Order: sequence, then C-alpha cells, then structure tokens
Amino acid sequence: MATRHHARMAVVSLLYAYDLGNETTVEHTDIILEEKRIRNRQREFALALFDGTMKNLTTIDEMIVTHLKGWDFERLGAIERATLRLGAYEALYSKLDSAVIINEAIEVVKAFGAEQSPKFINGVLDAIAMQRRGENEQTK
Repeated sequence: MATRHHARMAVVSLLYAYDLGNETTVEHTDIILEEKRIRNRQREFALALFDGTMKNLTTIDEMIVTHLKGWDFERLGAIERATLRLGAYEALYSKLDSAVIINEAIEVVKAFGAEQSPKFINGVLDAIAMQRRGENEQTK
C-alpha cells in the first residue's frame, strides 16, 4: 500500500520527467501513477500535488531562484530542481508544517539525488518556509 511518501516520490519523478522535456507526462499522469501503484487517496494526493505544482510553476521557480545563494537555477540537477519545486509548492500552498515538508523533501532527494543534495534542499526550503512564516505573521 502506497503512503504519502510514495506519492511524493512519484510526483518528483513526474516533475523530473517533465523537466527533462517529456511534456506528455502531464497527459499520462494517471498511467504513471498506476504503474507506481499509487492508488485511491494517495493517488488523489499525488495528483493534487502535481497539478498544483504545475499550475504555480512560475511562482514556485521565482521563489526558489530568490533563495538560491551562489547557484544558477538552470544548472541545478533535474532531481534537485523537481524536489525543490514540490517542496516549495507545499511550503507555499499547503498548511502542512514546514518541518514535515522539509523532512519529506530530504528523504526523497536522498533516494534520488547526489550526496550533498539533502543539505542543499534543506537550506533552500528552510529559507522559503521562513519567508512564508514571516509573511503570514505580518498579515495577522
């Protein structure tokens, strides 16, 4: 049975494929999720994450670029970029605690990314989450 962690891993793989130029990924999301055995509520969760990330991709990418210190967005690895996009989407648009979001992103990138990727992902997503918390406090 798939968990939310499995659903997130599937979403990162979808974002990765899309980023590498496979634009038909959007049209075949259901098939890909079925192949990965992401079903029922986890499928709905994965679709919501993927659709939300894709619909807000420009805003998400701008937020990531704002928090990259000494890195060029285009030179990031595709897995790292996909993981950051999903994590930033959740940090910006969900009510989930930022520690959970960051931890999930770190676990995903440990499975797919380079050795130094978890630290990098942690730093960027933490900066995004801190900015978001600051904005939320100002609106209270």
